[in-house]
Amino acid sequence: MVAKQVTFQKAALRALIRMPVNEATRIRAKIDQYAMDPGSLKGQIKKLQGRDGYRMRVGNWRVLFDEDGTVLDIIDIGPRGSIY
Repeated sequence: MVAKQVTFQKAALRALIRMPVNEATRIRAKIDQYAMDPGSLKGQIKKLQGRDGYRMRVGNWRVLFDEDGTVLDIIDIGPRGSIY
């Protein structure tokens, strides 16, 4: 299986830099896991309502992303409640 290429928008990179290192590492690991095998995180992925894209649940954090073939574009990352 071919891994998807992961790209980050400015807002997502800024969020990763500002959060605690252990949380950022955990989120990056989940993103990489999803890029390698999307079926492995089936229960944590949902389609967004009212706009394009998907969200991934990582503890109390949410990762908003969009998929386009072999590219996984990370749009934003934030705490659950204020990210939507």
